[in-house]
Amino acid sequence: MNPPQLTLDALTVKYPSGFQVGPITERFGPGRYHLAGANGSGKTTLLQVLAEIMVPDAGTLTIEGRSTNLLNINLGMQPGASADRNITLRGLAAGHSLTEIQKRRAEIVAFAQLGEFAHMPVETYSAGMRMRLNYAIATAFEPEILILDEWLSTGDIAFRERATNRMNQFVDQAGILILASHSHKLLKDNCNRAIWLDQGRIRADGDVDTLWKAYAAEQKKRVADDTNPKATAS
Repeated sequence: MNPPQLTLDALTVKYPSGFQVGPITERFGPGRYHLAGANGSGKTTLLQVLAEIMVPDAGTLTIEGRSTNLLNINLGMQPGASADRNITLRGLAAGHSLTEIQKRRAEIVAFAQLGEFAHMPVETYSAGMRMRLNYAIATAFEPEILILDEWLSTGDIAFRERATNRMNQFVDQAGILILASHSHKLLKDNCNRAIWLDQGRIRADGDVDTLWKAYAAEQKKRVADDTNPKATAS
């Protein structure tokens, strides 16, 4: 089995406002990648294209391996269907076989703490139950390529601890991790390479610590310039 890989060739997304992400040419092989950039730099757009939620206006994206994203874990949930039915539907939509889904079904229900409610329509669940079910399904299948916009951990204190442990194990299984976050510690703990996106283009590519220091220094300077524009003008 070949290792997972994402290949971008002159990939471009254009907005009516005139803002453009790309063209970007890049290869993501096995590894842990931090996608850095200020708000509005195009990170979310690029993540959505990599997750095949958005279609680029030009260029190509080639994906080798099974891609999983946690950009919106609520996407695809059918309120009128039971948890059991939603597990099947979302598993099939993600490309898993019925055999794989059946192997994970009991574990998903148990982690979500649904009990006898697993056979009832999701629309009858409390907000907490729906959240636990979404989280359990989203993190149930071993990812080859994992795309994250910030770390996913939610719920009350008791569930959050279990969710954090599950998330750590889930991320460890991924052959490729692409993570956008503003947490330096999270990035340092989980990533070994960083890509800095600025105004829709790749500005720099390197190790996490070096690139983070350069990025943080520029952000600090921009804040200072915005706070004291006279100093910048002089």
